[in-house]
Amino acid sequence: MFGGKIKGNTAKKMRVSLQAECQNCFGLCCTALNIVASSDFAMNKAAGTPCLHLQADYSCHIHSSLREKGFKGCTVFDCLGAGQMVSQTTFKGQDWRKHPQIAENMFRVFPIMEQLYEMMAYLAEALSYEVSSSLAEKLHNQFEQLQHLTRQDADTLLAIDIMTYRMPINALLLETSEHIRHHLISKVSDAKTKRKYNYRGVDWVGKNFKGKDLTATDLRGAYLIAANLQNADLRGVDFIGVDLRDADLSGANLSTSMFLTQMQINSAKGNHKTILPAHLKRPSHWND
Repeated sequence: MFGGKIKGNTAKKMRVSLQAECQNCFGLCCTALNIVASSDFAMNKAAGTPCLHLQADYSCHIHSSLREKGFKGCTVFDCLGAGQMVSQTTFKGQDWRKHPQIAENMFRVFPIMEQLYEMMAYLAEALSYEVSSSLAEKLHNQFEQLQHLTRQDADTLLAIDIMTYRMPINALLLETSEHIRHHLISKVSDAKTKRKYNYRGVDWVGKNFKGKDLTATDLRGAYLIAANLQNADLRGVDFIGVDLRDADLSGANLSTSMFLTQMQINSAKGNHKTILPAHLKRPSHWND
């Protein structure tokens, strides 16, 4: 599947395949991660401590009412498949309850695997775009390197310096973003409609952008908490690292938004008129 040059359709399949399978995971997101009491979580929980709502079969006792009971953050989280990889491949299907000697390492490996899967998802998306053959080859090589890492044993994974992978991958994703957005800007921009396209890291918390044309804008690392983006044109927008908690995306067009994740969408508000990229799912909590 990954040999030779990756075609657009194959890259899209790679991206779509990065899906969590909770039934094949030993409740790692409910155990391995640290939780701080906030508007997203109704309690504190230390990393490595099982959530009090985690049942013997690793299902959640309050799964159907997480938001109502103050656990909105749980409905936002998406490991992209890192959980089942750690459970079934790294630790060969060993249950940490039945084999407590592996629990600590399993809980330490999970956040590392989660980051590897996050980077793989971004690379798979970048490979789905029309980019130069040289850039595609670099993206492909990085993807294969990460995929190889995900198959390593626990000791190897625990020794990884994530930043040594994040930095070159970030540079490639930025190059991809600039290439795609430049093409879009050249199509929509003219002397009468010139505007700023770079808003990296901007603080737009609570701002009103209802109906605004933000096509091809670079919003990397921006804060859009509770921003009003109803009916906004967000095609071609770079969303890497954007905080969309409680942002209102009702009626917004995100059909070709770049590097938008399921976690970001889960944390936002929207409705049936919100147009999402094909690989993202409409959250069940969105209003109709």
